[in-house]
Amino acid sequence: MKRILLLTLMSFALIANSQIKMPAPSTTQSISQDFGMGKIELTYSRPNIKGRSLLKENSDLAPLNKLWRLGANAATRIKFTDIVTMGGKVLDTGSYVLYAIPGKDYWEIIVNKGLNNWGTDGYKEAEDVVRFKLKSEKIATAVETFSLQFEAIQPETCELLITWGNTTVRVPISTNVKPRLRAQIEKELSADKVNPAIYQTAANFYFEWDKDLSKALANAKKATEATPNGFWLFLLRAKIEKENGDKIAAKTSAEKCIALATAAKNEDYVKQATDLIKKL
Repeated sequence: MKRILLLTLMSFALIANSQIKMPAPSTTQSISQDFGMGKIELTYSRPNIKGRSLLKENSDLAPLNKLWRLGANAATRIKFTDIVTMGGKVLDTGSYVLYAIPGKDYWEIIVNKGLNNWGTDGYKEAEDVVRFKLKSEKIATAVETFSLQFEAIQPETCELLITWGNTTVRVPISTNVKPRLRAQIEKELSADKVNPAIYQTAANFYFEWDKDLSKALANAKKATEATPNGFWLFLLRAKIEKENGDKIAAKTSAEKCIALATAAKNEDYVKQATDLIKKL
């Protein structure tokens, strides 16, 4: 009887222990980055070096010239909600897995369709979407925990930064949104009844993206006419006028911004407009 009771207690203890969530040796990280007209989602596991050899011939971790899952555990996943370009290849929306073959000076980056792969198990070269080589860089301060991060994020370009130990690799990603933005803006501007809010969007687009100062100024003027108390719109107009070489008009618009922003108790715009006048 005592033996049965002891076995029962041991069984309960094992069950209780199995329900304890232990910290994973290689923790999972998920990143969501807005990019272009969509976003990029990344999921991967982050191993630590823990004194082991790394990025060498037959090293313990990520040995040179061998396929690597870019992390630990399951293959690293990347998802695009908009069309992007990597390695000169246009990638449609959807999910992919990332692999790498580290080299001494260059890494081969692989975008693959094997979404059900556990690490490199199940990898098939036939499922590669694109392969391309990038030069690796050396960094002074060693990074203990493997890291993937998005850097240098611009409207149409960004970099996926791969960093571990004293090595980093920058993977360029690009998208092409300007033609689509232009088409949408022009469609809105040609409507029978134009939403006044579109004038600000159009002015910003033609000023920042298309570098068409004539169209930018025309829309900025319409924006200030539609919203005469919009101090932020007068600052935008002043910036365009300054860039267009019309210092007198730029000063007038900046002073209007200061007056309206002061009344609205917005010190930030007062300062921005004041700084703009100083630079005329």
